[in-house]
Amino acid sequence: MKQLLFGLAILFLLFGCEGSGISPSVDRSDSLIVIDAGHGGHDTGATACGQYEKNLVLQIAERTANKFKEVGYKVYLTRADDRFIKLSGRTKIADKLDAKVFISIHANAIANKSRFQVVEGIETYYLQKTRDGRSQRIAKRENDAVLQGADNLSKDVIIDSVLSGPKLIESNKLAIDVQNSIMQKVRTLYPNTKNGGARPAPFYVLVGASRPSILVEVGYITNDKERAKLFTDAYQKKIVEGIAAGATRYIDNRKKELGF
Repeated sequence: MKQLLFGLAILFLLFGCEGSGISPSVDRSDSLIVIDAGHGGHDTGATACGQYEKNLVLQIAERTANKFKEVGYKVYLTRADDRFIKLSGRTKIADKLDAKVFISIHANAIANKSRFQVVEGIETYYLQKTRDGRSQRIAKRENDAVLQGADNLSKDVIIDSVLSGPKLIESNKLAIDVQNSIMQKVRTLYPNTKNGGARPAPFYVLVGASRPSILVEVGYITNDKERAKLFTDAYQKKIVEGIAAGATRYIDNRKKELGF
């Protein structure tokens, strides 16, 4: 019996809280995470079959915040209810609170109805210009609702002003860690979940952040199969576990390398 209990204790230390892969023995009280639920208020985000992106991502953001708290982080939600916050205000919160990372949560969509049941998958983005048409289209959809009236030159100036920032490489690494962890978790439930990868795109919600920042597209709300999964507790739990495990891996590695 003693050997059994010892073995269980070792497994708990190795795999952390509820199999999340995060060790519960590490002190993370000095690290604050800002979680941003995309859209809100008058900005519903993507819609499909009566479901709104703003509601889905708030559910996932709240679960993500709770998961980070469980493993010892301090957490701040940019919104905890159905309200709209300007993009500049979201990243300013992260800077003001000196967050370790900024994570914005969104759900994806496409306009071409003939491809609703074809296009699916999870993607994680970091701020960068790109020639990739898919990334540009996704960023444009997310940006349009909050950048009405800004011409293309103005948008380019905004992006160019931060492309040389010191946190771009770190954001790329954070995106890779989070994307890989999400895929590992969700594929325990749905092995065929499509991996859209960690990708660059000009998301304006990431522009103002002076710290590692990513935007997670948790799936396509326009895809019937994926939408059904996204609104279940079990699937949301796996997404949340992946975000928390990936961000923790990134933060722990940076602490070792940089001492921050």
